Amino acid sequence: MVTEPRWDDTPVPEEKYERTFSFAGELRNVTEARLAAEDYLCALSREAPPDAHEYWDDILLVVTELAANVIQYAPGPFALRMRRTFDGVHVTMRDTSTTRPEPRPFHPRTGGGGIGWHLVHTLCSQVSVVVHDRGKDIHVFLPW
Repeated sequence: MVTEPRWDDTPVPEEKYERTFSFAGELRNVTEARLAAEDYLCALSREAPPDAHEYWDDILLVVTELAANVIQYAPGPFALRMRRTFDGVHVTMRDTSTTRPEPRPFHPRTGGGGIGWHLVHTLCSQVSVVVHDRGKDIHVFLPW
């Protein structure tokens, strides 16, 4: 997507716009992760507003999907890290499972899950999974 350049092309200092949030791994943490992401985006938008409003919504949707997947497939504590990059927002979700996420078939007639991982791949410019001895990190990059 081609966008017009901003008048002020001075990059926002990345270290000023990086936050990490920790959660116990309870169902209510899905909402708390979304609210934490929204607080982060509010702070970020004061200095560097998004190029398009839907970028805000896409980030919140991706964070919600990742947090919901953690609760469903990787019981235990998890962490959310968000940071500004030169062209967007880097979201990292760390959980306790060493199993890599796999897309599942989505059957709209029967309902149920299967769409979240597809949404993440559709909305993000990059998606990667790094498995380590205590779990995994899912890294996603979204435009801002």
